[in-house]
Amino acid sequence: MFNYNGKTLVAATIAAVALMSVVTPEVMAGTGGTEFDTVWTTLTDWMQGTLGKIAAGAMILVGIIAGVARQSIMSFAVGVGGGIGLYNTPTIIDNIMTATLEHAPTAIQMIQLTNGLQ
Repeated sequence: MFNYNGKTLVAATIAAVALMSVVTPEVMAGTGGTEFDTVWTTLTDWMQGTLGKIAAGAMILVGIIAGVARQSIMSFAVGVGGGIGLYNTPTIIDNIMTATLEHAPTAIQMIQLTNGLQ
């Protein structure tokens, strides 16, 4: 495999991080750039459209078969969980990447909340 000593590995890691920060600064942000919007829309349509329903159904069907073979309901539950996760993944990712704190308390309000004094 690879024969790295500790210093070489640290230097390579620092160089990779520096290169990524110089080459693609706007891609690192959650709200920046629209270059990949069509790709994300296509993936979302696949996951929440007919293809996603077919994949979720296949997961559940495989879970049922595995559950019967193992005589355990857990395989079925994993199949159902995988199907639900596949369908809801785009919504979860969108909510995480676009989350904002509109009503965040100030530092003074946080101190008042924590010690009860006004």
